[in-house]
Amino acid sequence: MTDQKNTAGSMDKPIHSVEHLEDRTLLIVDDDKPFLSRLARAMESKGFQVSTADSVADGHAAIVKAPPAFAIIDLRLADGNGLDVISELKSRRPDSRGIILTGYGNIVTAVTAVKLGAFDYLAKPADADEIFHALMATRHDKAEVPENPMSADRVRWEHIQRIYELCGRNVSETARRLNMHRRTLQRILAKRAPR
Repeated sequence: MTDQKNTAGSMDKPIHSVEHLEDRTLLIVDDDKPFLSRLARAMESKGFQVSTADSVADGHAAIVKAPPAFAIIDLRLADGNGLDVISELKSRRPDSRGIILTGYGNIVTAVTAVKLGAFDYLAKPADADEIFHALMATRHDKAEVPENPMSADRVRWEHIQRIYELCGRNVSETARRLNMHRRTLQRILAKRAPR
């Protein structure tokens, strides 16, 4: 009740919790495990009842078992396409709200995602607040521009961290894949995340 009072009392502040919703079930499907666990924790802190999957197959299984009210689904998964998961969700629960995340954004895929039932489409790296606001937005007012969007330096740092994790924290392999000098990469990894 205090959450509703706080959000109702301040018109210009966005909602930060889902305590007022009856169904707070959320499925997150992403094969980037560090990102998946960070996002799951962030969404739990906002009041969602989170379940996770790291593949198309696990996403389908979770939806068949209990279709969630909300979903955050990565477009490219190791075993297939996240659009298949959003399509399955919409067929089993038409009132659900699904967000597609991708690092490979383009207009054609965005249109396809929306046609298949995605509520919104966000490019990675998207932070938890941006994703939350996209889930809570109405059809007519899409997710608001975040008050403090990630800086270009932060986006670059997040991308480097993701590749580093995907390469098993191997500095040489990460540097090779990013086409970057190994020492430059080591300096970046030694620094704190930019704001």
